[in-house]
Amino acid sequence: MTEAAYSSPWSTYKRLLATAKPYRPLLLLALIGMLLEAAAGGYFTLLMKPMVDQTFVERSAQVSWAIPLTIVGLFVVRGFAGYLSDVFMAKSGRSISRDLRVTLLGKYLRLPGSRFDDEPVPSMLMRLGNDSDQVSFAVIDAMKVLIQQSLQALVALGVMLYTSWQVTAAILLMAPPLAWIMDRVGKRYRRIGHRVQESGAQLMLLADQALTNQQDVKVYGAQAAEVGRYGQQADRHLELGLKVESTRSVSSAIVQLMGAVGLALLMIFAGREASAGRLSAGGFVVLMVNMMAMIPALKQLTNVQGMIQRGIASAQRMYSVLDAADEPDQGTVDPGRVRGRIEFRNVSARYPNATALALQDISFVAEPGTVTAIVGRSGSGKTSLIQLLPRFYEPEAGQILLDGAEVRELKLSALRRQIAYVGQRVLLFDGTVAENVAYGELADLERERLQQAIAGANAAEFIERLDHGVDTAIGTGGGKLSGGQRQRLAIARAMLKDAPILILDEATAALDTESERLVQAALERLMPDRTTLVIAHRLSTIEHADQVLVMDAGRIVERGTHSELLASDGMYAHLHRMQFHEPQSA
Repeated sequence: MTEAAYSSPWSTYKRLLATAKPYRPLLLLALIGMLLEAAAGGYFTLLMKPMVDQTFVERSAQVSWAIPLTIVGLFVVRGFAGYLSDVFMAKSGRSISRDLRVTLLGKYLRLPGSRFDDEPVPSMLMRLGNDSDQVSFAVIDAMKVLIQQSLQALVALGVMLYTSWQVTAAILLMAPPLAWIMDRVGKRYRRIGHRVQESGAQLMLLADQALTNQQDVKVYGAQAAEVGRYGQQADRHLELGLKVESTRSVSSAIVQLMGAVGLALLMIFAGREASAGRLSAGGFVVLMVNMMAMIPALKQLTNVQGMIQRGIASAQRMYSVLDAADEPDQGTVDPGRVRGRIEFRNVSARYPNATALALQDISFVAEPGTVTAIVGRSGSGKTSLIQLLPRFYEPEAGQILLDGAEVRELKLSALRRQIAYVGQRVLLFDGTVAENVAYGELADLERERLQQAIAGANAAEFIERLDHGVDTAIGTGGGKLSGGQRQRLAIARAMLKDAPILILDEATAALDTESERLVQAALERLMPDRTTLVIAHRLSTIEHADQVLVMDAGRIVERGTHSELLASDGMYAHLHRMQFHEPQSA
């Protein structure tokens, strides 16, 4: 579905209401509660007529206890009905919000890698958090106010018509201008709604950048600049918020003014009806009480426009994600465990919306059990190349083959099952050591295999010193561990997966000498009998690679072994001299 397809507020709201289907029984009970609540309130106002006429007009000496006791009973019923409607609506609303969050996160994890280049993570968090809550408010909380206050207004109107249809008909002259005002308010809310949500996402993005990189901010004395940028965006967000509030306030004031006009009309027409003998004092009180009850109900109905429109704006942001195409997965073949022969044939690739190619005419073969190192200056296309193999991105031209089969022919899950990955940035969660090593599809493997992987990754020596061994919580992102320890857990995870293809993306680039030695030793145990692709910054770590691909500007400009490339005195030799401070050859 395209943006235009759900731009209609009503079509979007109908789609939102569909999310409430699993909770219809709860909503039905809540509706029954609201009906009872409105009926009890209406019946209470009807009792005003006999009470006023008998007590204050006829001045009856006999006080009937029936009416006071009935009033108490009505308020007991009304309180119980209100409690039921509140509880059932709240359960439905929070459940819908939970469902939307889970569905949206699942969708994000099915989207292609290009989506994560186009949309910053704070914006995604905004959709998962604030937007899902706003949608829940629109579907349930706004619906509750809408139904509850509409029922109150309709019951009050029905009681007024029953008491004196002539007076009520005259007051209904106010209905058309009230409907026009509510329509205008709704349109204004729609204009502002999207801008408010996007502004909130931008606020979160700026805060995330400043806080995540707080050390750089402090070192370069950029605190004032970051606070200034955030303050400017906060000012824009404040301005939009004030527009929403001014719209709500003006509409509420107009509704109250119209209510005052309605009361004035009530007094005029009720006076005429009373002088003609068609309306008693008790009847006038009933009309007055119900008219006074309608004014706050109508005021809340105008305020609910804001909740609905914010919810619709949030829903349209969420549906732009939910309706996006998943990463392509038309493959039908599950090859089991592959041998691991990788072949790139004339592959070119371009990032979405980019004019220049990221990779141009890439061709090479990596045989099973060999190590292929990929080197080059920053921006030469090394990471872009390895991201094509697990199909995080799709090539624009050429073919990528695994054991002779085009990777597009393989099921995506089957393809990725063949690959283990160890990068410079290690993906760890706020869980135990065991949960982080035996991650995802590895969670059900035997404990013995987990211990073997940990030992093979040189991680046992520091895990044994932890308070609870492999059952020790390591903090958010593995914050309780050093960089080298986190890296060894990533290697243990790759060992446990035991995939035929291993991708190492500068796995030792950010480590100190001692940690690098331990990690390198673990990698040497991990790499045999696998097809290994290594992105290397430190050229000393790839001297024994079976082949080295030297990249520049998205092309392979040299290839060969370490010694062959040094002998050819090309770009690789130049990079080697720069890294080891060797003098230029004559």
